[in-house]
Amino acid sequence: MRAITPLKVFGATVLLLGAATLVWAELGPQEIARLGADLTPLGGEKAGNAAGTIPAWDGGITTPPVGFKPGMRHPDPYAADQPLLTVTVGNMAEHADKLTEGHKAMLKAYPTFSMAVYPSHRSASAPQWIYDATKKTAATARLAEGGNGVESSLGGIPFPIPKSGIEVIWNHLLRYRGEMARRLFVQAAPTRGGQYTLVKFEEDFLNLYGLRGMTEEKLRNRILLFKQEVMAPARLAGGILLVHETLNQIKQPRDAWVYNTGQRRVRRAPNIAYDNPGTAADGLRTSDNLDMFNGAPNRYDWKLVGKREMYVPYNAYKLHSGSLKYKDIFMPLHVNPQHLRYELHRVWVVDATLKSDARHIYKRRTFYVDEDSWQVLCVDTYDNRDQLWRVSEGFAINYYDVPATWVTAEVHTDLQAGRYLAYGLSNETAPFDFTVKLDEGDFSPDALRREGVR
Repeated sequence: MRAITPLKVFGATVLLLGAATLVWAELGPQEIARLGADLTPLGGEKAGNAAGTIPAWDGGITTPPVGFKPGMRHPDPYAADQPLLTVTVGNMAEHADKLTEGHKAMLKAYPTFSMAVYPSHRSASAPQWIYDATKKTAATARLAEGGNGVESSLGGIPFPIPKSGIEVIWNHLLRYRGEMARRLFVQAAPTRGGQYTLVKFEEDFLNLYGLRGMTEEKLRNRILLFKQEVMAPARLAGGILLVHETLNQIKQPRDAWVYNTGQRRVRRAPNIAYDNPGTAADGLRTSDNLDMFNGAPNRYDWKLVGKREMYVPYNAYKLHSGSLKYKDIFMPLHVNPQHLRYELHRVWVVDATLKSDARHIYKRRTFYVDEDSWQVLCVDTYDNRDQLWRVSEGFAINYYDVPATWVTAEVHTDLQAGRYLAYGLSNETAPFDFTVKLDEGDFSPDALRREGVR
């Protein structure tokens, strides 16, 4: 990978922090005062770029489109936009400084792949109470020993002015995604020829860390509760995964259970982590690929490279559209670029390198993290031969009924296999339902036993 020159960020040079260097101190009053001033309430640069190609942040989307009601599919607020340019294998050299290594590799490998770049809209927003919680928690949050957890942090972004790569990753892990939600969606892993079988899921999510009124005593070292049931095809239907995600997974590893339809039993599942295969993913993603990255960060050294202006998936309302059918999206080798939207945004770049005494099928990963929402937007993943292996993209939108920035789908492209996995598409089902009422009792092993009916 080409070396990245560190840029001037927030008026100060970004520190290139090695794996052994971790910043333990909380932010001081002068730094915290910048939140909502020259920085956004979550820590992004409020100003646009010098070229005028990235606008200033003006609050993001604060009002849903006229006629929108919670529970509806989200209309595209930027539907009238036309592409500014399209990056192809023929002109990619002109845009090389704004392309990830993964996108360069996809453009070279697949002549049918292209990237339509649209006007940039800094649409990310969050509730005011999240902004307030960020300002409060930034004064107390600190990394646990080894960077494998966060202490004295609740509700907000713990490190809005990050000093290390691990802090950026914890911002992603603890970003606001609403308080609770349910969704019905599909996953597909097309063959090289484009044939696929849809795997249908129902997922429930309870964001304990981001619940209004939560206390550290009630949190009990847990970030979120997650339940996923396979609905189809028939040979897989009825399997259920339950996860209790922890804030410090070394001190207390995540708790996980599965309901097995063949045995009709609920069993502990300690291997649902790291590089174990994802559910029904045909070997095309690992457990920690879900949500672009999840779980304990202890197997990697995390280096903050700097901040760059990059073409990244953003405001992907076209891909979110209910007018699309899955057959419109899936094609051989990669998803249909006709329905993708890329924009120029500033992203934090973080390199993760596997520790010498750790095991994982990925030796190195480069993360590109949105400065406005802390959502990981792209990941370049390398194998143990240092060859680029997989390219992950998180197609983000602002779910403006919350509001919260999250992906409408994530796509993991395996360059070596000539295949990809698309996860989270809901074009023919229903979008996230943030109006659902869930509580901790819905995520207990006993609840899993009651729901296991096959």
